Amino acid sequence: MKKLYFLAFVTILLVACGGAGDSSGDVNETTAVTTGSTELRMEAWADNWFAAYLGEELIVEDSVSITTERSFNAETVTFSADYPLELNFILKDFKENDTGLEYIGDNNQQMGDGGFIMQITDVASGNIVAVSDDQMKCLVIHEAPLDKSCESESDPVAGSAPCDFIDSAEPAGWQSVDFDDSDWTATTIHSASDVDPKQGYDGISWDSSAQLIWGPDLETNNTLLCRLTVEQP
Repeated sequence: MKKLYFLAFVTILLVACGGAGDSSGDVNETTAVTTGSTELRMEAWADNWFAAYLGEELIVEDSVSITTERSFNAETVTFSADYPLELNFILKDFKENDTGLEYIGDNNQQMGDGGFIMQITDVASGNIVAVSDDQMKCLVIHEAPLDKSCESESDPVAGSAPCDFIDSAEPAGWQSVDFDDSDWTATTIHSASDVDPKQGYDGISWDSSAQLIWGPDLETNNTLLCRLTVEQP
């Protein structure tokens, strides 16, 4: 009987501390089937979700669905490629609907906030060859609410003031190498104190050059497209 009490006590401690059954702190490791002369490893963390492409070819997608309200795992993917690397990212923060809010109807109804960080390492040399920073070109395609007072509405309705939103389609051909992204200027570096990165983030040893990025507004910029070209080191 004492053993059963002890096991029950340990289980309670683990759950309370986010241990047993808590996958939010995981670093999920995968290998992408791609071709190229250089083996690379991408490590990435997002609040809440991202997908990364080599050109138009998907190399990794966040293993926790964007429909999960709190998902803070990190992803590590090994892939092969040739330089220059044409990297494309879709970044999304969780929102219940087009109001851009979460916990709708609860006492903690609020705007969510985003954040993304990544680094790419040459497996053979161990050198960092790319990071998330202000060299990335980003475009915000979903923004909500346009009026932040929507956060305090007792019955927020997407598309009705103050809960209006902007939802733009992905530009045609945005993942192609010759796409003109010269007017993509939304990339903004944010501090760790502002983003408050949670579980999963601490599972990666981040290079000091890797920055947390998002659009200009962590709260209302809900979906971004980002591009990065990496030349031969």
